[in-house]
Amino acid sequence: MTRARGVDIRPFPSSRRLVTTALRAGKRAVAMHGLLELDVTDATDLLARRDPALSFTAFVVAAVARAVAAHPEVHAYRNWRGQLVMHRHIDVSTIVEITTPKGLFPLVHTIRDADTRAVDDLSAELRQVKSAPFQRHARVTRVLTAIVTHVPGAIRAMYALLSRSTRVRQRSGTVTVTAVGMFADGGGFAIAPLSLMSLQVVVGGITDRPRAIQDTIEIRRVLDLTISIDHNVVDGAPAARFGATLRHEIETARILRT
Repeated sequence: MTRARGVDIRPFPSSRRLVTTALRAGKRAVAMHGLLELDVTDATDLLARRDPALSFTAFVVAAVARAVAAHPEVHAYRNWRGQLVMHRHIDVSTIVEITTPKGLFPLVHTIRDADTRAVDDLSAELRQVKSAPFQRHARVTRVLTAIVTHVPGAIRAMYALLSRSTRVRQRSGTVTVTAVGMFADGGGFAIAPLSLMSLQVVVGGITDRPRAIQDTIEIRRVLDLTISIDHNVVDGAPAARFGATLRHEIETARILRT
Protein backbone atom coordinates (compact mmCIF):
# COMPACT_ATOMS: atom_id res chain seq x y z
CA MET A 1 0.00 0.00 0.00
CA THR A 2 1.28 3.46 -0.88
CA ARG A 3 0.35 6.78 0.64
CA ALA A 4 1.32 10.39 0.11
CA ARG A 5 3.69 11.90 2.66
CA GLY A 6 2.85 15.24 4.24
CA VAL A 7 0.96 16.86 7.08
CA ASP A 8 -2.60 17.95 7.78
CA ILE A 9 -3.17 21.23 9.61
CA ARG A 10 -6.45 22.09 11.30
CA PRO A 11 -7.61 24.42 14.09
CA PHE A 12 -6.81 23.40 17.65
CA PRO A 13 -10.11 22.19 19.20
CA SER A 14 -11.78 24.65 21.56
CA SER A 15 -12.42 21.86 24.06
CA ARG A 16 -8.67 21.19 24.27
CA ARG A 17 -7.98 24.89 24.84
CA LEU A 18 -10.19 24.68 27.90
CA VAL A 19 -8.34 21.61 29.15
CA THR A 20 -4.84 23.00 28.64
CA THR A 21 -5.71 26.24 30.43
CA ALA A 22 -7.32 24.29 33.29
CA LEU A 23 -4.10 22.32 33.70
CA ARG A 24 -2.09 25.53 33.84
CA ALA A 25 -4.50 26.83 36.48
CA GLY A 26 -3.82 23.73 38.56
CA LYS A 27 -0.02 24.07 38.52
CA ARG A 28 -0.11 25.46 42.07
CA ALA A 29 -1.62 22.21 43.32
CA VAL A 30 0.66 19.53 44.74
CA ALA A 31 -1.03 16.29 43.78
CA MET A 32 -1.09 13.34 46.16
CA HIS A 33 -2.21 10.17 44.35
CA GLY A 34 -3.82 7.00 45.59
CA LEU A 35 -4.29 3.87 43.46
CA LEU A 36 -7.15 1.68 44.65
CA GLU A 37 -8.15 -1.79 43.47
CA LEU A 38 -11.81 -2.21 44.43
CA ASP A 39 -14.01 -5.31 44.31
CA VAL A 40 -17.12 -4.22 42.40
CA THR A 41 -18.65 -7.66 41.85
CA ASP A 42 -21.66 -6.99 44.09
CA ALA A 43 -22.11 -3.45 42.76
CA THR A 44 -22.12 -4.46 39.08
CA ASP A 45 -24.57 -7.30 39.80
CA LEU A 46 -26.96 -4.95 41.60
CA LEU A 47 -26.68 -2.30 38.88
CA ALA A 48 -27.45 -4.84 36.15
CA ARG A 49 -30.56 -6.09 37.94
CA ARG A 50 -32.29 -2.74 37.62
CA ASP A 51 -34.53 -2.03 34.65
CA PRO A 52 -33.20 0.00 33.00
CA ALA A 53 -29.70 -0.84 34.19
CA LEU A 54 -28.18 1.91 36.29
CA SER A 55 -25.09 3.88 35.29
CA PHE A 56 -21.83 2.67 36.84
CA THR A 57 -20.50 6.23 36.66
CA ALA A 58 -23.55 7.42 38.60
CA PHE A 59 -22.85 4.78 41.25
CA VAL A 60 -19.23 5.91 41.61
CA VAL A 61 -20.30 9.57 41.76
CA ALA A 62 -22.76 8.77 44.56
CA ALA A 63 -20.14 6.76 46.46
CA VAL A 64 -17.49 9.46 46.09
CA ALA A 65 -19.93 12.16 47.21
CA ARG A 66 -20.90 10.22 50.34
CA ALA A 67 -17.26 9.63 51.22
CA VAL A 68 -16.55 13.34 50.75
CA ALA A 69 -19.50 14.20 53.01
CA ALA A 70 -17.90 12.02 55.70
CA HIS A 71 -14.50 13.71 55.19
CA PRO A 72 -15.25 17.24 53.93
CA GLU A 73 -11.65 18.40 54.27
CA VAL A 74 -10.72 16.53 51.07
CA HIS A 75 -12.64 18.97 48.86
CA ALA A 76 -11.52 22.13 50.64
CA TYR A 77 -9.77 24.93 48.76
CA ARG A 78 -8.37 28.40 49.43
CA ASN A 79 -10.22 31.57 48.46
CA TRP A 80 -8.85 34.95 47.38
CA ARG A 81 -7.88 35.79 50.98
CA GLY A 82 -6.04 32.53 51.52
CA GLN A 83 -8.77 31.19 53.81
CA LEU A 84 -9.81 27.55 53.74
CA VAL A 85 -13.30 26.99 52.30
CA MET A 86 -15.31 23.79 52.84
CA HIS A 87 -18.74 23.45 51.25
CA ARG A 88 -21.49 21.76 53.24
CA HIS A 89 -22.96 20.41 50.00
CA ILE A 90 -21.24 18.03 47.58
CA ASP A 91 -21.52 19.00 43.91
CA VAL A 92 -19.63 16.67 41.58
CA SER A 93 -18.35 17.74 38.17
CA THR A 94 -18.17 15.00 35.55
CA ILE A 95 -17.72 14.68 31.80
CA VAL A 96 -20.50 13.59 29.45
CA GLU A 97 -19.35 13.04 25.88
CA ILE A 98 -22.00 14.32 23.50
CA THR A 99 -22.31 14.37 19.73
CA THR A 100 -22.31 17.76 18.00
CA PRO A 101 -22.25 18.79 14.32
CA LYS A 102 -18.50 19.25 14.71
CA GLY A 103 -17.93 15.85 16.30
CA LEU A 104 -17.72 14.55 19.85
CA PHE A 105 -17.56 17.17 22.59
CA PRO A 106 -16.72 16.57 26.29
CA LEU A 107 -19.52 18.43 28.08
CA VAL A 108 -18.77 19.32 31.69
CA HIS A 109 -21.84 18.58 33.79
CA THR A 110 -22.25 19.34 37.50
CA ILE A 111 -24.37 16.96 39.58
CA ARG A 112 -25.86 18.87 42.51
CA ASP A 113 -26.11 17.41 46.04
CA ALA A 114 -24.75 14.08 44.85
CA ASP A 115 -24.24 12.88 48.42
CA THR A 116 -27.97 12.90 49.25
CA ARG A 117 -29.45 11.53 46.01
CA ALA A 118 -30.12 7.94 44.92
CA VAL A 119 -28.14 6.29 42.14
CA ASP A 120 -31.38 5.93 40.15
CA ASP A 121 -31.78 9.70 40.19
CA LEU A 122 -28.18 10.37 39.16
CA SER A 123 -28.40 7.78 36.36
CA ALA A 124 -31.54 9.42 34.99
CA GLU A 125 -29.84 12.82 35.03
CA LEU A 126 -26.78 11.55 33.14
CA ARG A 127 -28.99 9.81 30.58
CA GLN A 128 -30.94 13.02 30.10
CA VAL A 129 -27.77 15.02 29.45
CA LYS A 130 -26.52 12.38 27.02
CA SER A 131 -29.80 12.08 25.10
CA ALA A 132 -30.75 15.76 25.06
CA PRO A 133 -27.45 17.67 25.07
CA PHE A 134 -28.93 20.75 23.42
CA GLN A 135 -31.11 21.72 26.33
CA ARG A 136 -30.61 25.15 27.86
CA HIS A 137 -27.67 24.54 30.18
CA ALA A 138 -25.75 22.69 27.43
CA ARG A 139 -26.44 25.47 24.93
CA VAL A 140 -25.15 28.04 27.41
CA THR A 141 -22.00 25.98 27.94
CA ARG A 142 -21.36 25.66 24.20
CA VAL A 143 -21.97 29.36 23.56
CA LEU A 144 -19.68 30.42 26.41
CA THR A 145 -17.03 27.98 25.23
CA ALA A 146 -17.16 29.44 21.73
CA ILE A 147 -16.82 32.97 23.12
CA VAL A 148 -14.03 32.48 25.64
CA THR A 149 -11.90 30.36 23.31
CA HIS A 150 -11.78 33.18 20.76
CA VAL A 151 -11.08 36.07 23.14
CA PRO A 152 -7.37 36.38 24.05
CA GLY A 153 -6.81 35.81 27.78
CA ALA A 154 -10.48 35.02 28.45
CA ILE A 155 -9.94 31.36 29.32
CA ARG A 156 -7.10 32.18 31.71
CA ALA A 157 -9.21 34.83 33.45
CA MET A 158 -12.16 32.42 33.66
CA TYR A 159 -10.10 29.71 35.35
CA ALA A 160 -8.48 32.20 37.71
CA LEU A 161 -11.98 33.13 38.82
CA LEU A 162 -13.05 29.49 39.09
CA SER A 163 -10.04 28.50 41.16
CA ARG A 164 -10.58 31.05 43.96
CA SER A 165 -14.17 32.29 43.90
CA THR A 166 -16.51 30.65 46.41
CA ARG A 167 -19.56 31.92 44.56
CA VAL A 168 -18.39 30.43 41.26
CA ARG A 169 -17.44 27.14 42.96
CA GLN A 170 -20.98 26.86 44.28
CA ARG A 171 -22.06 26.54 40.66
CA SER A 172 -19.16 24.57 39.20
CA GLY A 173 -18.66 21.97 41.95
CA THR A 174 -15.74 21.03 44.18
CA VAL A 175 -15.09 17.40 43.17
CA THR A 176 -14.28 15.90 39.77
CA VAL A 177 -15.15 12.35 38.73
CA THR A 178 -14.11 11.29 35.26
CA ALA A 179 -14.34 7.84 33.69
CA VAL A 180 -11.85 6.48 31.16
CA GLY A 181 -12.41 2.76 31.64
CA MET A 182 -15.09 2.45 28.97
CA PHE A 183 -12.64 3.67 26.32
CA ALA A 184 -10.01 0.99 26.93
CA ASP A 185 -10.01 -2.78 27.04
CA GLY A 186 -8.99 -4.07 30.46
CA GLY A 187 -7.93 -2.45 33.70
CA GLY A 188 -5.44 0.26 34.42
CA PHE A 189 -4.94 3.50 36.31
CA ALA A 190 -4.94 7.03 34.91
CA ILE A 191 -2.88 9.52 36.91
CA ALA A 192 -4.05 12.89 35.66
CA PRO A 193 -2.77 16.25 36.95
CA LEU A 194 -5.11 18.28 39.10
CA SER A 195 -6.79 21.25 37.47
CA LEU A 196 -9.28 23.28 39.51
CA MET A 197 -10.65 20.84 42.06
CA SER A 198 -8.84 19.73 45.21
CA LEU A 199 -10.20 16.20 44.72
CA GLN A 200 -10.20 14.27 41.46
CA VAL A 201 -11.29 10.67 40.96
CA VAL A 202 -10.50 8.83 37.71
CA VAL A 203 -12.49 5.65 37.07
CA GLY A 204 -10.42 3.09 35.21
CA GLY A 205 -11.32 -0.30 33.79
CA ILE A 206 -12.81 -3.43 35.34
CA THR A 207 -11.15 -6.85 34.99
CA ASP A 208 -11.61 -10.31 36.48
CA ARG A 209 -8.93 -11.04 39.08
CA PRO A 210 -8.36 -13.53 41.90
CA ARG A 211 -9.24 -12.15 45.33
CA ALA A 212 -9.04 -13.60 48.82
CA ILE A 213 -12.59 -13.96 50.19
CA GLN A 214 -12.31 -15.16 53.77
CA ASP A 215 -10.44 -18.50 53.44
CA THR A 216 -10.94 -19.02 49.71
CA ILE A 217 -9.72 -17.55 46.43
CA GLU A 218 -12.45 -16.36 44.07
CA ILE A 219 -12.47 -14.64 40.70
CA ARG A 220 -14.00 -11.20 41.24
CA ARG A 221 -14.57 -8.09 39.15
CA VAL A 222 -12.03 -5.48 40.20
CA LEU A 223 -12.07 -1.76 39.41
CA ASP A 224 -8.93 0.36 39.14
CA LEU A 225 -9.56 3.77 40.67
CA THR A 226 -7.18 6.73 40.94
CA ILE A 227 -7.64 9.39 43.62
CA SER A 228 -5.74 12.69 43.37
CA ILE A 229 -5.89 15.24 46.21
CA ASP A 230 -4.23 18.64 46.59
CA HIS A 231 -1.61 18.15 49.31
CA ASN A 232 -1.53 21.92 49.84
CA VAL A 233 -4.85 21.73 51.66
CA VAL A 234 -5.19 18.06 52.67
CA ASP A 235 -2.85 15.99 54.84
CA GLY A 236 -2.08 12.34 54.21
CA ALA A 237 -4.10 10.97 57.14
CA PRO A 238 -7.43 12.59 56.13
CA ALA A 239 -6.79 11.50 52.56
CA ALA A 240 -6.23 7.91 53.70
CA ARG A 241 -9.41 7.96 55.79
CA PHE A 242 -11.33 9.24 52.79
CA GLY A 243 -9.91 6.42 50.68
CA ALA A 244 -10.96 3.83 53.26
CA THR A 245 -14.51 5.21 53.39
CA LEU A 246 -14.72 5.28 49.61
CA ARG A 247 -13.55 1.65 49.46
CA HIS A 248 -16.27 0.66 51.92
CA GLU A 249 -18.97 2.53 50.00
CA ILE A 250 -18.04 0.95 46.67
CA GLU A 251 -17.22 -2.60 47.76
CA THR A 252 -20.29 -3.00 49.99
CA ALA A 253 -22.55 -1.30 47.40
CA ARG A 254 -24.45 0.02 50.40
CA ILE A 255 -26.04 2.76 48.33
CA LEU A 256 -27.74 0.22 46.07
CA ARG A 257 -29.20 -1.82 48.92
CA THR A 258 -31.29 0.92 50.51
